[in-house]
Amino acid sequence: MREKMYARGGIFSVTSRILVIDLLTSLLNPETLTGVMVLHAERVVATSLEAFILRIYRQRNKVGFLKAFSDNPEPFTTGFSPLATMIRNLFLRKPSLWPRFHLTVAQSLEGQEKAEVIELEIPMTDAMRDIQNAVLECVEVSMRELRKANTGLEMDDWNVDSALHKNFDVTVRRQLDPVWHRVSWRTKQIVNDLTVLRGILQYVLNYDAVSLRRYLETVLAAHAPPPGSNRQSQSPWLFLDAAHTIFETAKRRVYTGVGNDEGVQRGLPDGLRPVLEEQPKWAHLAEILEEIERDTYFNPPIRDDSNGAILVMCGDESTCRQLKEYLQTMHVRPENLEEGEGEQEDGPGARPSAAYMMRRKLRNYLKWKKDFAKVSASLFAENQKALKGSADFQRGSEAYRGKAPPNKRRRVRGGSIAASAPSRTADGSIQITEDQAPHVTELLAEVQPTETETKQKYEIAADPLEDMEDYYELYEINDLVIVHPYDGDMDEHILEELKPKYIIMYEPDAAFPRRVEVYRSSHSNRNVRVFLMFYAGSVEEQRYLSAVRKEKDAFAKLIKEKGTMSVTLTLDGKGAEEPQEKFLRTINTRIAGGGRLAATAEPPRVVVDVREFRSSLPSLLHGRNVVVVPCMLTVGDYILTPNICVERKSVKDLISSFKDGRLYNQVETMQLYYKNPMLLIEFDQNKSFTLEPFADMSGSVTSHTDLQSRLVLLTLAFPRLRIIWSSNPYQTAEIFEELKKNQDEPDPIKTVSIGLADGEDPADQTYNQTPLEMLRAVPGVNAKSAGALVLEVESIVELSNMEEEEVSALIGVEAGRQVNKFFNRSVFNE
Repeated sequence: MREKMYARGGIFSVTSRILVIDLLTSLLNPETLTGVMVLHAERVVATSLEAFILRIYRQRNKVGFLKAFSDNPEPFTTGFSPLATMIRNLFLRKPSLWPRFHLTVAQSLEGQEKAEVIELEIPMTDAMRDIQNAVLECVEVSMRELRKANTGLEMDDWNVDSALHKNFDVTVRRQLDPVWHRVSWRTKQIVNDLTVLRGILQYVLNYDAVSLRRYLETVLAAHAPPPGSNRQSQSPWLFLDAAHTIFETAKRRVYTGVGNDEGVQRGLPDGLRPVLEEQPKWAHLAEILEEIERDTYFNPPIRDDSNGAILVMCGDESTCRQLKEYLQTMHVRPENLEEGEGEQEDGPGARPSAAYMMRRKLRNYLKWKKDFAKVSASLFAENQKALKGSADFQRGSEAYRGKAPPNKRRRVRGGSIAASAPSRTADGSIQITEDQAPHVTELLAEVQPTETETKQKYEIAADPLEDMEDYYELYEINDLVIVHPYDGDMDEHILEELKPKYIIMYEPDAAFPRRVEVYRSSHSNRNVRVFLMFYAGSVEEQRYLSAVRKEKDAFAKLIKEKGTMSVTLTLDGKGAEEPQEKFLRTINTRIAGGGRLAATAEPPRVVVDVREFRSSLPSLLHGRNVVVVPCMLTVGDYILTPNICVERKSVKDLISSFKDGRLYNQVETMQLYYKNPMLLIEFDQNKSFTLEPFADMSGSVTSHTDLQSRLVLLTLAFPRLRIIWSSNPYQTAEIFEELKKNQDEPDPIKTVSIGLADGEDPADQTYNQTPLEMLRAVPGVNAKSAGALVLEVESIVELSNMEEEEVSALIGVEAGRQVNKFFNRSVFNE
């Protein structure tokens, strides 16, 4: 079907994996292509599929155009001569840079009437500022510990300002990856802690007070020690005074304890009073909506091509859900509040408030906390019981091999064994205090929904399918408030589709204002007013300013490199090899005197399974002038010679293959059909070249279930199996070249037929694998009957609608009965 589509011509948008296979199998002739356009050029590296496609295209098509686009300049500024490297990967000659401050760009965007932008600098509450400062202090201490423990690394950019940037985690991990197996356990823990702390920084500004408190209890549960552990095994930041500030301040934003001093000192407050601090942005958002409504009513705008819709842009889906709930309930007034108790205001005249939403969140939180207390009690009981019986524990340790041991504290998401903040004892150690169940029950009773709230709840959460005909209608686009997350390139489609007159940027984003600028300049008859909201003096503001500054610096570096970059004169896509192929490829020098020479003009060839094109190895083999033949292989991943079959495994895939037993079956099949079966264990580039962890091999090999022991058992079970260790795909390509020296070339047709049943057509292997896996999971279907069903039945839908007699005629009476029973079983019967 794709071959016919290619023959008709046109514009095609194709995934990289499909396109590279079509080019190698000549379904698509590169010489017939008018040109190729590459999006997101910053993602193209030398080992990527896109670079592989462009190399094939340029080898066989010298006249077609080639364009690459990117709107992210920062990846082009890291490393040595990054722009020249990227141009070489893309087989281009000339880069064009179009920053915002380019004269042509500025004149184009500023020639039309600009979009009106109103910046709203919103002050944070004192509690939010205290939490933010405390988290930044924890980040600074953690980075100081990292620098102290890893003095041999380049750490000039490891500062608090860089920690605010979204790519900081990736940068730190990239520098530590090559020595990850040599860094201390404490360093690994601090790296993970940095990710947690950066998340807390973000959630302080985005989450409501109750959700933040719940998340912090989840963090505390994940970092809490199992019984019997010592202080050295805990995350260092939990022992700081700043950590105490984080947890205590977050708690005070939700509720406070009121009682005598003695009770407070013991962590047992007499009573709990809800505080439910609101996010400052909520009230300002309500004011903006009210201002828009008032302005539209008293000063009707001149009619233009815009709609009256209001578009609210947020950072993620969770913030969108929060704002939708707030906008739905901000005019609902709970009854038993302190001011105006017994009053109930509802409607546009009511002062916007999140009290109703926050009380509902607090009720859900307290119910969750109450249920978790039972879980924590049972966990402690299990742990203590497991710790006491040492003899039973020793005997049972073998049974728990490969899973969590019984004394290992389970991590329960959304809860904490100690549901409160850590506090300090006299000796400086951390003590976790638990809110007492009676006081939780008391607070829960205090915020129980009133009759009016319950009624209002059912009105808000009414089933839209109930009485649909009475309530179904189309909304006017001018009356809509659309809350949507930032979605990269798709933001332009949202603007074109909605044509909003008002845009509220609830969270700042460096790229979105540019898209609004382009949208406004492209449509001179559409007026746009933009409200930009940000917390003053927050990491949100600092991150936004840092992103803008980094973008400007990146363009400045690119302009400088472009001015000094050397011009590449020849680009033939062949890499280091000469365009003409070498005639004498293989010379057998083992014969004394060299009297007999074995020479061949046939280029080296490797048969590759089509599923292996997710990796970079086929691209590197092709770069070494090896002919890559993609086929649907039943046995092995790479066929180097008629006798050498290679099964490639990354470390992650190797572990999963051992767990489900798939690797044993694959090696057994390779050994059955090939004289030299090989297992290739390929590590990632720039990562530690080691298997983790290395178990103590002093005991019996069979008693261990770690990766090293399983490899030993695999070689004992299959003595002819050879294991290739490769630190990266480049080394793998060199190893394959060495293995192919003085060897015959594989026959693609023969390799495809290996492993198939007698009379089975190799073309049948090109069926979609997902339906085949679903079919094999149906009761009564085995490997043989699955083949019969694939040949006779068009789809699983057709199989499910067939009568029992029809299925039995294909695969047998008993199997047909099981298949029919499976598809016709009622899920509602008892």
